[in-house]
Amino acid sequence: AMARHAGPRLPLIVKNLLPSLSSIFDSQRVTTTAFFAQLLSSNVVNDLILLETMMDSMTGRQKDTCTLVRMLALRGLGNIASGAPEKVRKHGAKLLASMVNGMDDKDDPHNLVALEAMSSLSKLLDHLEQRDIQSMLLHIAIRIRPFFDSEQPDLRRSSIVLFGNLTKFSEGHGEVFLEQILNGLVTLLLHLQDPRPEVVKACKFALRMCGPNMGCESLCEMFLNHLREDRSLHYGEFMNNVCKHLMQSYPEMLNRLISTNLFYFKSSWVDIRAAAPMFIGFLVLHVDEDHCQQVDLDPLISGE
Repeated sequence: AMARHAGPRLPLIVKNLLPSLSSIFDSQRVTTTAFFAQLLSSNVVNDLILLETMMDSMTGRQKDTCTLVRMLALRGLGNIASGAPEKVRKHGAKLLASMVNGMDDKDDPHNLVALEAMSSLSKLLDHLEQRDIQSMLLHIAIRIRPFFDSEQPDLRRSSIVLFGNLTKFSEGHGEVFLEQILNGLVTLLLHLQDPRPEVVKACKFALRMCGPNMGCESLCEMFLNHLREDRSLHYGEFMNNVCKHLMQSYPEMLNRLISTNLFYFKSSWVDIRAAAPMFIGFLVLHVDEDHCQQVDLDPLISGE
C-alpha cells in the first residue's frame, strides 16, 4: 500500500528505518528487514533510486544472528526479480553469491534460510547472466540434492524446482551436468509417487526440463508427453517404458540405478517404498543378458 500510495515519502521512511537494521533487538531487525524485503518487490524502489541502498542493506544482514532476519534478507534479494528485473543482471554475481551462502548456512537447524535461498534463486535465474550461473552450477546442483528427500515438503518442492530450472544453464557443462541428472534421476522418478501433490508437480517439471539433456530422444518425448501438469499418470506403465528406454541408452548404469533404488526400500513413504522394487524389476526386465550378469544379487535378495 505504501509503495502504491506513498512513494514520495518512502526515501525518508527508508532513511529513518536503516539504523533499526543494527538494533540490539531481534524484533526491530526482523520488522525492518521484512518491510525492506517486501518493498523490494515493487518497482518504486527503482524509481526512487533506493534499490542499491536497500540491496546493500539486505546483503549486510546475511550474517545476522537471527535466522528469521537472514531468511527475510534473502527474500528481499529474490524479490528484486519482480521489483527491478532489469537490475538483476547488473548485480548477478552478488545476488548469486548471497543465495549460495544462504544454502550453505550452517546455523539453520530447520533449513528456513536454505529454503528461502532456493525459492529466491529460482525467481532470479531467468534474469541472471549465463556466465554468472555457470560458474556456480555444479556447486548448487550438488548442494541441493540432499533436499530432494527432506521430510519437509517445501524443501523437497523448492529444491526439485530449482534443479529443473538449473538445467537451462547446462550448456557447456553437458557431460558433467548429465552426471548430476543421472544422480538425481531415480529420486525424481520415485517422488512422482510422493504423498504431496506439490512435490509430484515439481518432479514432473524437473523431469521435463532434464529430458533434452539426457541424449535419449524417446525418453525426452515420454517426459514431455506423460508428465504434463494437467495429465494424470499411470505410474506402472510409465515406469515400464522409462526403464526400457533407460536400458537401451544407459545399460552400463544398471547397478547404479539398482543400488539407488535399494536405498528407498526403507523410505518412510509407503508409495515410494513400493515404487522402488517395481523400478528395479522393470530395469532387470529390459536389460540385455550381457549387462544382467553384472547385477550383484546379494543386496537385492536381502533388500538392503
